Amino acid sequence: MANNELLVQSADYLKKAVPLMMKYQIPTTPLNYALWYRYVANDMPKLNEKLDSIIGLHDVVPPMQAESLYREFVAEKAESKTWELRQSVDKMLLELDKTLTDTTTDTDKFQEAFDKTFVGIHRVEEDGCSFEEVMGLLKKLEVDSKEMQRSTQFFSHSLASAKGEIASLKKQLEESQKLALYDSLTGLLNRHAFDTEMSLYLDKEPQGLCLIMADIDHFKKFNDQWGHLLGDQVLKAVGRKLSQKTNNGATAYRFGGEEFVIVLPKSNLRIARHYAETLRKVIEKLVLKDKRTTKMINNISASFGVAEFIVGDSLSSFIARADDYLYQAKRLGRNRVLPL
Repeated sequence: MANNELLVQSADYLKKAVPLMMKYQIPTTPLNYALWYRYVANDMPKLNEKLDSIIGLHDVVPPMQAESLYREFVAEKAESKTWELRQSVDKMLLELDKTLTDTTTDTDKFQEAFDKTFVGIHRVEEDGCSFEEVMGLLKKLEVDSKEMQRSTQFFSHSLASAKGEIASLKKQLEESQKLALYDSLTGLLNRHAFDTEMSLYLDKEPQGLCLIMADIDHFKKFNDQWGHLLGDQVLKAVGRKLSQKTNNGATAYRFGGEEFVIVLPKSNLRIARHYAETLRKVIEKLVLKDKRTTKMINNISASFGVAEFIVGDSLSSFIARADDYLYQAKRLGRNRVLPL
Protein backbone atom coordinates (compact mmCIF):
# COMPACT_ATOMS: atom_id res chain seq x y z
CA MET A 1 0.00 0.00 0.00
CA ALA A 2 1.38 3.44 -0.99
CA ASN A 3 2.24 6.03 1.66
CA ASN A 4 -0.67 8.28 0.65
CA GLU A 5 -3.10 5.39 0.94
CA LEU A 6 -1.70 4.51 4.37
CA LEU A 7 -2.20 8.11 5.53
CA VAL A 8 -5.77 8.17 4.28
CA GLN A 9 -6.51 4.83 5.94
CA SER A 10 -4.94 5.92 9.24
CA ALA A 11 -6.95 9.13 9.26
CA ASP A 12 -10.10 7.15 8.56
CA TYR A 13 -9.40 4.80 11.49
CA LEU A 14 -8.80 7.73 13.83
CA LYS A 15 -12.04 9.39 12.72
CA LYS A 16 -13.85 6.21 13.74
CA ALA A 17 -11.86 5.60 16.93
CA VAL A 18 -12.17 9.06 18.53
CA PRO A 19 -16.01 9.18 18.62
CA LEU A 20 -16.09 5.67 20.11
CA MET A 21 -13.61 6.70 22.80
CA MET A 22 -15.76 9.72 23.64
CA LYS A 23 -18.90 7.59 23.72
CA TYR A 24 -17.43 5.11 26.20
CA GLN A 25 -15.57 7.74 28.26
CA ILE A 26 -12.14 6.41 27.28
CA PRO A 27 -9.27 8.71 28.37
CA THR A 28 -7.36 10.06 25.37
CA THR A 29 -4.01 8.46 26.16
CA PRO A 30 -1.54 7.02 23.61
CA LEU A 31 -2.32 3.53 24.93
CA ASN A 32 -6.05 3.95 24.37
CA TYR A 33 -5.57 5.52 20.94
CA ALA A 34 -3.48 2.50 19.93
CA LEU A 35 -6.03 0.05 21.34
CA TRP A 36 -9.04 1.64 19.66
CA TYR A 37 -7.15 2.16 16.42
CA ARG A 38 -6.71 -1.61 16.26
CA TYR A 39 -10.37 -2.06 17.23
CA VAL A 40 -11.72 0.00 14.31
CA ALA A 41 -9.14 -1.54 11.99
CA ASN A 42 -10.95 -4.81 12.76
CA ASP A 43 -7.86 -6.90 12.06
CA MET A 44 -7.79 -8.63 15.46
CA PRO A 45 -11.14 -10.41 15.89
CA LYS A 46 -10.23 -11.64 19.38
CA LEU A 47 -9.48 -8.10 20.55
CA ASN A 48 -12.79 -6.83 19.17
CA GLU A 49 -14.63 -9.72 20.78
CA LYS A 50 -13.14 -8.99 24.21
CA LEU A 51 -13.73 -5.24 23.98
CA ASP A 52 -17.34 -5.77 22.88
CA SER A 53 -17.85 -8.13 25.82
CA ILE A 54 -16.45 -5.61 28.32
CA ILE A 55 -18.61 -2.80 26.92
CA GLY A 56 -21.67 -5.04 27.05
CA LEU A 57 -21.07 -5.82 30.71
CA HIS A 58 -19.92 -2.44 32.01
CA ASP A 59 -21.01 0.20 29.46
CA VAL A 60 -17.45 1.54 29.87
CA VAL A 61 -13.95 0.11 29.47
CA PRO A 62 -12.18 0.06 32.86
CA PRO A 63 -8.63 1.42 32.48
CA MET A 64 -6.97 -1.64 33.98
CA GLN A 65 -8.75 -3.93 31.56
CA ALA A 66 -7.85 -1.61 28.67
CA GLU A 67 -4.20 -1.79 29.66
CA SER A 68 -4.44 -5.57 29.97
CA LEU A 69 -5.86 -5.80 26.42
CA TYR A 70 -3.18 -3.43 25.17
CA ARG A 71 -0.49 -5.68 26.62
CA GLU A 72 -2.09 -8.78 25.17
CA PHE A 73 -2.83 -7.57 21.64
CA VAL A 74 -0.95 -4.36 20.85
CA ALA A 75 2.26 -4.00 22.89
CA GLU A 76 5.57 -5.17 21.55
CA LYS A 77 6.93 -8.31 23.15
CA ALA A 78 9.74 -6.39 24.86
CA GLU A 79 7.26 -3.92 26.34
CA SER A 80 4.98 -6.67 27.62
CA LYS A 81 7.93 -8.15 29.52
CA THR A 82 8.49 -4.98 31.57
CA TRP A 83 6.71 -6.31 34.65
CA GLU A 84 8.58 -9.61 34.53
CA LEU A 85 11.84 -7.66 34.27
CA ARG A 86 10.91 -5.59 37.31
CA GLN A 87 10.33 -8.77 39.29
CA SER A 88 13.69 -10.17 38.16
CA VAL A 89 15.49 -6.98 39.18
CA ASP A 90 13.76 -7.05 42.55
CA LYS A 91 14.87 -10.65 43.09
CA MET A 92 18.43 -9.76 42.05
CA LEU A 93 18.52 -6.87 44.50
CA LEU A 94 17.36 -9.08 47.33
CA GLU A 95 20.11 -11.60 46.56
CA LEU A 96 22.74 -8.89 46.22
CA ASP A 97 21.64 -7.34 49.49
CA LYS A 98 22.13 -10.68 51.23
CA THR A 99 25.55 -11.15 49.61
CA LEU A 100 26.70 -7.73 50.76
CA THR A 101 25.47 -8.42 54.27
CA ASP A 102 27.38 -11.73 54.34
CA THR A 103 30.50 -10.02 52.95
CA THR A 104 30.36 -7.34 55.61
CA THR A 105 30.12 -10.01 58.30
CA ASP A 106 33.11 -11.90 56.84
CA THR A 107 35.15 -8.69 56.71
CA ASP A 108 34.42 -7.97 60.36
CA LYS A 109 35.47 -11.51 61.29
CA PHE A 110 38.70 -11.13 59.32
CA GLN A 111 39.54 -7.88 61.05
CA GLU A 112 38.88 -9.47 64.44
CA ALA A 113 41.13 -12.43 63.61
CA PHE A 114 43.87 -10.12 62.31
CA ASP A 115 43.76 -8.06 65.50
CA LYS A 116 44.18 -11.23 67.57
CA THR A 117 47.18 -12.24 65.45
CA PHE A 118 48.72 -8.82 65.94
CA VAL A 119 48.40 -9.16 69.72
CA GLY A 120 50.04 -12.58 69.55
CA ILE A 121 53.12 -11.17 67.83
CA HIS A 122 54.24 -9.76 71.17
CA ARG A 123 55.06 -13.32 72.15
CA VAL A 124 57.68 -13.69 69.44
CA GLU A 125 60.41 -12.49 71.81
CA GLU A 126 59.85 -15.62 73.89
CA ASP A 127 61.14 -17.71 70.99
CA GLY A 128 64.60 -16.20 71.25
CA CYS A 129 64.54 -13.49 68.58
CA SER A 130 66.78 -10.49 69.09
CA PHE A 131 65.27 -7.21 70.21
CA GLU A 132 66.10 -5.53 66.88
CA GLU A 133 64.51 -8.36 64.89
CA VAL A 134 61.35 -8.25 66.96
CA MET A 135 61.11 -4.46 66.67
CA GLY A 136 61.62 -4.64 62.92
CA LEU A 137 58.90 -7.26 62.61
CA LEU A 138 56.54 -5.28 64.78
CA LYS A 139 57.08 -2.09 62.79
CA LYS A 140 56.44 -3.91 59.53
CA LEU A 141 53.34 -5.56 60.88
CA GLU A 142 52.17 -2.25 62.30
CA VAL A 143 52.41 -0.69 58.86
CA ASP A 144 50.65 -3.69 57.28
CA SER A 145 47.97 -3.63 59.94
CA LYS A 146 47.26 0.06 59.46
CA GLU A 147 47.07 -0.45 55.70
CA MET A 148 44.72 -3.41 56.13
CA GLN A 149 42.66 -1.38 58.57
CA ARG A 150 42.35 1.47 56.08
CA SER A 151 41.45 -1.00 53.33
CA THR A 152 38.88 -2.75 55.50
CA GLN A 153 37.32 0.53 56.60
CA PHE A 154 37.09 1.69 52.98
CA PHE A 155 35.56 -1.63 51.91
CA SER A 156 33.07 -1.58 54.77
CA HIS A 157 32.15 2.00 53.92
CA SER A 158 31.67 1.02 50.26
CA LEU A 159 29.44 -1.88 51.27
CA ALA A 160 27.37 0.36 53.54
CA SER A 161 27.00 2.87 50.71
CA ALA A 162 26.00 0.13 48.24
CA LYS A 163 23.46 -1.26 50.69
CA GLY A 164 21.98 2.21 51.04
CA GLU A 165 21.62 2.49 47.27
CA ILE A 166 20.01 -0.95 47.10
CA ALA A 167 17.55 -0.02 49.86
CA SER A 168 16.65 3.10 47.89
CA LEU A 169 16.16 1.08 44.68
CA LYS A 170 14.02 -1.48 46.48
CA LYS A 171 11.83 1.31 47.84
CA GLN A 172 11.43 2.73 44.33
CA LEU A 173 10.51 -0.72 43.03
CA GLU A 174 7.92 -1.12 45.78
CA GLU A 175 6.42 2.26 44.89
CA SER A 176 6.42 1.28 41.22
CA GLN A 177 4.72 -2.03 42.05
CA LYS A 178 1.85 -0.14 43.70
CA LEU A 179 1.08 1.39 40.31
CA ALA A 180 1.35 -1.89 38.40
CA LEU A 181 -1.62 -3.87 37.24
CA TYR A 182 -1.03 -7.23 38.81
CA ASP A 183 -0.14 -8.72 42.16
CA SER A 184 3.23 -10.40 41.66
CA LEU A 185 2.47 -13.40 43.90
CA THR A 186 -1.01 -14.49 42.79
CA GLY A 187 -1.15 -13.03 39.29
CA LEU A 188 -4.50 -11.40 40.06
CA LEU A 189 -5.22 -7.72 39.55
CA ASN A 190 -4.08 -5.76 42.60
CA ARG A 191 -5.61 -3.24 45.03
CA HIS A 192 -4.60 -0.28 42.91
CA ALA A 193 -6.41 -1.79 39.92
CA PHE A 194 -9.47 -2.48 42.08
CA ASP A 195 -9.64 1.08 43.44
CA THR A 196 -9.22 2.57 39.97
CA GLU A 197 -11.89 0.44 38.32
CA MET A 198 -14.39 0.70 41.16
CA SER A 199 -14.16 4.50 41.08
CA LEU A 200 -15.13 4.37 37.41
CA TYR A 201 -18.04 2.00 38.07
CA LEU A 202 -19.42 3.99 40.98
CA ASP A 203 -19.41 7.23 38.99
CA LYS A 204 -22.14 5.63 36.86
CA GLU A 205 -24.15 4.35 39.89
CA PRO A 206 -24.26 0.85 38.42
CA GLN A 207 -27.38 -1.11 39.27
CA GLY A 208 -26.66 -4.75 40.03
CA LEU A 209 -22.95 -4.31 40.74
CA CYS A 210 -21.93 -6.75 43.47
CA LEU A 211 -18.82 -7.23 45.62
CA ILE A 212 -17.65 -10.48 47.14
CA MET A 213 -15.02 -10.16 49.86
CA ALA A 214 -13.11 -13.37 50.63
CA ASP A 215 -10.61 -14.05 53.41
CA ILE A 216 -8.59 -17.27 53.87
CA ASP A 217 -9.45 -18.85 57.23
CA HIS A 218 -6.71 -19.26 59.87
CA PHE A 219 -4.08 -18.02 57.45
CA LYS A 220 -1.72 -16.96 60.26
CA LYS A 221 -1.64 -20.59 61.43
CA PHE A 222 -0.36 -21.71 58.03
CA ASN A 223 2.54 -19.29 58.32
CA ASP A 224 3.23 -20.08 61.98
CA GLN A 225 3.02 -23.86 61.60
CA TRP A 226 4.39 -24.44 58.11
CA GLY A 227 6.33 -21.28 57.29
CA HIS A 228 5.81 -18.39 54.90
CA LEU A 229 6.69 -20.47 51.84
CA LEU A 230 3.62 -22.62 52.38
CA GLY A 231 1.61 -19.49 53.12
CA ASP A 232 2.64 -18.19 49.70
CA GLN A 233 1.62 -21.53 48.15
CA VAL A 234 -1.82 -21.19 49.69
CA LEU A 235 -2.22 -17.63 48.37
CA LYS A 236 -1.12 -18.71 44.89
CA ALA A 237 -3.48 -21.70 44.87
CA VAL A 238 -6.48 -19.64 46.02
CA GLY A 239 -5.63 -16.90 43.53
CA ARG A 240 -5.40 -19.49 40.74
CA LYS A 241 -8.82 -20.93 41.61
CA LEU A 242 -10.42 -17.50 41.74
CA SER A 243 -8.91 -16.66 38.36
CA GLN A 244 -10.14 -19.91 36.83
CA LYS A 245 -13.67 -19.44 38.16
CA THR A 246 -14.19 -15.81 37.17
CA ASN A 247 -16.51 -15.65 34.17
CA ASN A 248 -19.47 -13.67 32.81
CA GLY A 249 -17.64 -10.43 33.47
CA ALA A 250 -16.57 -11.25 37.05
CA THR A 251 -13.08 -9.97 37.96
CA ALA A 252 -10.94 -11.15 40.89
CA TYR A 253 -8.41 -8.97 42.73
CA ARG A 254 -5.98 -9.51 45.56
CA PHE A 255 -7.23 -6.95 48.05
CA GLY A 256 -4.31 -7.32 50.45
CA GLY A 257 -2.71 -9.99 52.64
CA GLU A 258 -4.92 -13.08 52.59
CA GLU A 259 -7.99 -11.12 51.46
CA PHE A 260 -9.47 -11.12 47.95
CA VAL A 261 -12.36 -9.34 46.26
CA ILE A 262 -14.48 -10.37 43.28
CA VAL A 263 -16.49 -7.79 41.33
CA LEU A 264 -19.65 -8.89 39.48
CA PRO A 265 -21.29 -6.37 37.11
CA LYS A 266 -25.00 -6.38 36.26
CA SER A 267 -25.81 -9.06 38.84
CA ASN A 268 -27.81 -9.14 42.07
CA LEU A 269 -27.29 -10.25 45.66
CA ARG A 270 -28.85 -13.69 45.14
CA ILE A 271 -26.67 -14.52 42.13
CA ALA A 272 -23.54 -13.10 43.77
CA ARG A 273 -24.17 -15.10 46.93
CA HIS A 274 -24.59 -18.30 44.90
CA TYR A 275 -21.38 -17.48 43.04
CA ALA A 276 -19.54 -16.98 46.35
CA GLU A 277 -20.83 -20.35 47.57
CA THR A 278 -19.38 -21.97 44.45
CA LEU A 279 -16.01 -20.36 45.16
CA ARG A 280 -16.18 -21.45 48.79
CA LYS A 281 -16.65 -25.09 47.76
CA VAL A 282 -13.82 -24.91 45.23
CA ILE A 283 -11.37 -23.54 47.83
CA GLU A 284 -12.55 -26.08 50.42
CA LYS A 285 -11.42 -28.88 48.08
CA LEU A 286 -7.89 -27.52 47.66
CA VAL A 287 -5.08 -29.89 48.65
CA LEU A 288 -1.46 -28.74 48.76
CA LYS A 289 1.78 -30.57 49.38
CA ASP A 290 4.26 -29.00 51.78
CA LYS A 291 7.54 -29.05 49.83
CA ARG A 292 9.67 -29.36 52.97
CA THR A 293 7.84 -32.15 54.79
CA THR A 294 5.90 -33.65 51.82
CA LYS A 295 2.83 -33.60 54.07
CA MET A 296 -0.52 -32.97 52.36
CA ILE A 297 -2.42 -29.88 53.52
CA ASN A 298 -6.17 -30.27 53.03
CA ASN A 299 -7.72 -27.92 55.58
CA ILE A 300 -7.84 -24.77 53.44
CA SER A 301 -11.06 -22.75 53.53
CA ALA A 302 -12.28 -19.18 53.19
CA SER A 303 -15.08 -16.99 54.50
CA PHE A 304 -17.13 -14.69 52.24
CA GLY A 305 -19.14 -11.50 52.56
CA VAL A 306 -21.38 -10.28 49.73
CA ALA A 307 -22.88 -6.84 49.05
CA GLU A 308 -24.91 -5.27 46.24
CA PHE A 309 -24.54 -1.64 45.19
CA ILE A 310 -27.01 0.80 46.72
CA VAL A 311 -27.59 4.20 45.15
CA GLY A 312 -25.42 6.72 46.96
CA ASP A 313 -22.76 4.15 47.92
CA SER A 314 -19.19 5.40 48.11
CA LEU A 315 -16.37 2.96 47.56
CA SER A 316 -15.68 2.78 51.30
CA SER A 317 -19.34 2.20 52.26
CA PHE A 318 -19.70 -0.47 49.57
CA ILE A 319 -16.58 -2.30 50.76
CA ALA A 320 -17.55 -1.88 54.43
CA ARG A 321 -20.91 -3.60 53.88
CA ALA A 322 -19.30 -6.64 52.24
CA ASP A 323 -16.55 -6.60 54.89
CA ASP A 324 -19.11 -6.60 57.73
CA TYR A 325 -20.71 -9.76 56.33
CA LEU A 326 -17.27 -11.31 55.92
CA TYR A 327 -16.40 -10.82 59.58
CA GLN A 328 -19.80 -12.06 60.67
CA ALA A 329 -19.01 -15.23 58.72
CA LYS A 330 -15.71 -15.47 60.59
CA ARG A 331 -17.39 -15.06 63.97
CA LEU A 332 -20.01 -17.71 63.16
CA GLY A 333 -17.37 -20.37 62.53
CA ARG A 334 -15.72 -19.52 59.19
CA ASN A 335 -15.94 -21.36 55.87
CA ARG A 336 -19.31 -19.84 55.02
CA VAL A 337 -21.01 -17.14 52.95
CA LEU A 338 -23.09 -14.27 54.35
CA PRO A 339 -25.72 -12.97 54.05
CA LEU A 340 -27.74 -16.17 53.88
